[in-house]
Amino acid sequence: MQVTVTRKDSKFLPDPTRVIARFFYISNERSKNIIRNVLAMSDREVFIVLSQVLRGYSRRHRNISMIFETHFNKLANLFDELGIKPGKINQSRKALIGSYLTMEYSIESTAFFNPSIVEDPDQSELGPDEKRVIFSFRATGEGHISSIVFRSAIIDKNNDLITEPVGTMLAEAERIKRHIYNKESFIKKLDEMRDFDNKLSPLFVLEKLGDRFTYGELKKAVEEIRKTHRLPPNKELIINQMMWLALSHYEIEFSLDSAISERVIFPISDTEKNGIEDARFVKFTDENGEVTYYATYTAYDGMSILPKLLATKDFYHFNGLPIHGELAQNKGMALFPRKINGNYTILCRTDGVNNYLAYSDNINVWREAKLIQKPKYPWELVQVGNCGSPIETTEGWLVITHGVGPMREYVLGASLYELSNPEIEIGRLKTPLLAPNNAEREGYVPNVVYSCGSIIHNNSLIVPYGMSDFSSSYASINLNELLNELKNSKNG
Repeated sequence: MQVTVTRKDSKFLPDPTRVIARFFYISNERSKNIIRNVLAMSDREVFIVLSQVLRGYSRRHRNISMIFETHFNKLANLFDELGIKPGKINQSRKALIGSYLTMEYSIESTAFFNPSIVEDPDQSELGPDEKRVIFSFRATGEGHISSIVFRSAIIDKNNDLITEPVGTMLAEAERIKRHIYNKESFIKKLDEMRDFDNKLSPLFVLEKLGDRFTYGELKKAVEEIRKTHRLPPNKELIINQMMWLALSHYEIEFSLDSAISERVIFPISDTEKNGIEDARFVKFTDENGEVTYYATYTAYDGMSILPKLLATKDFYHFNGLPIHGELAQNKGMALFPRKINGNYTILCRTDGVNNYLAYSDNINVWREAKLIQKPKYPWELVQVGNCGSPIETTEGWLVITHGVGPMREYVLGASLYELSNPEIEIGRLKTPLLAPNNAEREGYVPNVVYSCGSIIHNNSLIVPYGMSDFSSSYASINLNELLNELKNSKNG
């Protein structure tokens, strides 16, 4: 039996005109020279230069003068060294100094790919058989730094897409709040990450802090210890784990007057400074009916990768959370949309080759996984993995997979698992569901189709997918045909 796959004409392409205004660090000494030079300007010179800057950039950014002031305030320590009181500098000079410490960054100049899709929390004012959805994408710009961006759209009764106009005033979060830690719970979380030697307590750092502390206070305590002590490798390991944990918690909040296409989740902590990759969003419904949108993603610091977690209820306010335990070491975690037998459940690929299943009573701690799928067919012998969270159907858990075959060609496949026990495979496609065609195979990474999450609409599977790590599109697939093919695959 043939499964009907309909590629749609909608394309999501990288757009170099979409820019954010980022802090431009140019060393303390050079920053001091800028401060001295601006303070030496006459009022007339300040007015002319600042007017030119605002004329060129105020229409490209929401409240650019506030951004300049934020970047000015990042230099507080330098004003102390210069013996200058910032409060005595007028607003125009503050803004001008801030403008020299600001740069535009084109977030998607290189690529716009690896999409996921979830149902929008707002399903009001829709026609029959329509659904409002949110797409997430991995946007990549200069230096191959990746961020998470969004698009809003309506899928109509024919599975065609009505995309909301894309906003032009991009912005990072309006507020970024570091987590305030309780010392007792912080130690508990460290213990969850790894079983420490009882003789080597983290209190050699934490004893210098109060019962509640911030990342900044922890960092200062660590710096003081490193100045006065030569630490052995086992203590350095504990410090590194403490700093990672403290950096992994954050809250971000976007302005209420921003369109969702204007919200950019740019790397925030040091653990993800080189990119936030492959966010797999899922609408998670708890046992009490409460809905939270989670996204597992990969943080990259330029040297190593770490799986992490985002949580939101409204796509304005996000919590960044760590994932730890023995399984927190590879790409491709995908959370099931509800608990199974009272446990959170994920798909993962701990060895980079095979698909695994894991359970936990804590969404942040993952320790053991069970092998459920190995490469089997010629088109997936290099590796298999998931392409987003499992989808619940009446016939079982539908999992869109990816397989890597000859010439490192990435294709999409599908598998079906039992609802009550997703360790048991009901069926698996023998041939790819979707492979790159001639129009899709050229790009930043050739011969790749890849997805980070799909949904069901009007008895069709809607699969957004990236094309050769450059741009994105989507396809609709007849759900009944796919499920029947999967159920029959065991007998073929």
